[in-house]
Amino acid sequence: MIIQKENGKVLPTESTSQAKFKMIAKTMMGLEEVLADELRECGATDIELLNRAVAFMGDMKVLYRANYTCRTALAILKPFAEFNAVSDQDLYDKVYQIRWEKIMDVDCTFMIDSTTSGEVFTHSYYAALKTKDAIVDRFRRNFGKRPSIDTENADYKFNLHINDTHVTLLMNSSGESLHKRGYRQGVGVAPMNEVLAAGLIKLAGWKCDCNFYDPMCGSGTLLIEAAMLANHIPAQYYRGDNFAFKRWKEFNILEWKSVKESENRRIGQGDFDCEIWGNDIDMAVLQQAEKNLEYTKLHKDVMLFHGSFEDQEPPEGRTLIVTNPPYGERIKVEDLNALYTKLGDTFKRLYGERCEVWLITSDFEAMKHIGLKPSRKIALLNGSLDCRLLNFELYEGSKKAKKNVEAEENLQ
Repeated sequence: MIIQKENGKVLPTESTSQAKFKMIAKTMMGLEEVLADELRECGATDIELLNRAVAFMGDMKVLYRANYTCRTALAILKPFAEFNAVSDQDLYDKVYQIRWEKIMDVDCTFMIDSTTSGEVFTHSYYAALKTKDAIVDRFRRNFGKRPSIDTENADYKFNLHINDTHVTLLMNSSGESLHKRGYRQGVGVAPMNEVLAAGLIKLAGWKCDCNFYDPMCGSGTLLIEAAMLANHIPAQYYRGDNFAFKRWKEFNILEWKSVKESENRRIGQGDFDCEIWGNDIDMAVLQQAEKNLEYTKLHKDVMLFHGSFEDQEPPEGRTLIVTNPPYGERIKVEDLNALYTKLGDTFKRLYGERCEVWLITSDFEAMKHIGLKPSRKIALLNGSLDCRLLNFELYEGSKKAKKNVEAEENLQ
């Protein structure tokens, strides 16, 4: 029998992941349904939409695959304890009773993220402190020493969630947030979150069956996420093996390798033969996009252009435009209104009915200056900013004229 080792520890060589258990995938507001679809593709079952999260059932292979491939997940959490607590001492006692030695070794490090709501536990930090005390006290009683706290790179990252008196403890299998893809070599002033960028592309319904264009691409996050999708590159391909689940006692290296290899075999297997273009007026930030594309080896799949968006035509043929224009943090409001007016004029003048536009903004006043009525509005959050993802279906001439032509064609 071949003995597998990692970090000096003997690891299991036979399948241990057949048993299903509940998991929770965290995401951003507005991306819950998109994430649910991704989880189904991973083999998840019993999917339930929550607020900024999706609950589901699966085995360890599903956990591995969700971490590696889901483009709109921020973290994959595994609940392992659930109980009611009516006081600080009750919380301590019930956490103490958990067999923590079955979960982690005494020489491991851990940290606790906590959220509380209700009238019983009003301070999340104090609830986390009582939980930490119970864990280390149990280890100290049983082993004469205790595991250490590490807020930067802990072996185990526990989430404590308390709603009134209902307590849930979860293990974060991802470690660092999954939006940290590992491909950023350079960024602009306000780079888009990678999970949000992937979510915008999915919400726009891009099936990799037409061109993709971002006329204000910045450091290229939307372009890279689109190119990764088109080439079937897993979301965490450039992240390496930096996942918290690799330090768990139940980690199975053979199953993890099997999941990675099966997903990596799909890279480049698609038949995508359309164009992915980006444009930006800022040469410095465009050079950052070029660095990121070269690092991912996607520079041959994406064309970058330097200039004003109103002077750059999109690729020939059917094209999906997804863009994230400035929100006003770095330019004056008057200039922002003028910018959005130019956007609307450019949509009508250069793009036409072969193009479909999706635009995200947090400036609800400036977006009125586009001069086009959006066919869809989707509420999203970009960090703390309340945003709308707007969809514009473009036509040659007026929309009314187009409907009249379609009506005449149907009568013939």
